[in-house]
Amino acid sequence: MSESKKLVVIVTRGCDDERSSVAWSVANGGVASGYEITMFLVSAGADWARKGAADYAQLNPLDPPVKDMMQTIIDSGGSIFVCPPCAKVRGYEKENLIEGAELAGSTAMLGVVSEGAKTITF
Repeated sequence: MSESKKLVVIVTRGCDDERSSVAWSVANGGVASGYEITMFLVSAGADWARKGAADYAQLNPLDPPVKDMMQTIIDSGGSIFVCPPCAKVRGYEKENLIEGAELAGSTAMLGVVSEGAKTITF
């Protein structure tokens, strides 16, 4: 098992649900605490990775804009995995996703878990 601290945050909620902004906030706390972060966006959570979707979303007024929190994950070297079937059902393809997000399914996410990552779901 890896010596680094790893956290997978599974986001099931979309841009209209405050619980998803909490997921990004917790992930940013993980970055600040030295965790390698992997976001796994499933169901409506896949909407976060669509270009432009997070530009104006700020569901919790005490948090930074979600777009900024997402960029923190990317800038820290973290991963944003988007469930391929969840994207497909919404009509999203790779070119519809923000830079730094990738279509990667449960096998990719479970690969991180097999390296000792803890998981939390919102």
